[in-house]
Amino acid sequence: MKIGIACDHAGYETKEEIIKYLEQKGHLVTNFGTNSAESMDYPDTAHPLAKAVENKDVEIGISICGSGNGINMTANKHQGIRAALCWNVEISKLAREHNNANICSLPARFISVDLAKQIIDTFLNTDFEGGRHQKRLDKMPIK
Repeated sequence: MKIGIACDHAGYETKEEIIKYLEQKGHLVTNFGTNSAESMDYPDTAHPLAKAVENKDVEIGISICGSGNGINMTANKHQGIRAALCWNVEISKLAREHNNANICSLPARFISVDLAKQIIDTFLNTDFEGGRHQKRLDKMPIK
């Protein structure tokens, strides 16, 4: 699977571990940065990730910041994005099944790397249920 990943300084160490983990599983990972723990602004990496997901340059996105909120809010400014803040496995599963989320946002300061891996595995391996959920998704974009 082609996966895009982006973070801010608070998510940098988690991102590096997640990239290694995903590549070991055979995924092709595009790193949108940041590439150090030096303070930076999460929109600078969130927007390129969101554009790549919208344009289908990558199939799924992962975004990481301290709380997960800022990078998640930024990605969701894009009409083709359904980014979900996932802090446990069940939320990750429901984000895919019910919302067809295409970016998994993680709160690096509140979850372990091991839990992040479990959340991502669930996100990548859960399909959208469609049905009654599709009509709700159809109402999301501003037209």
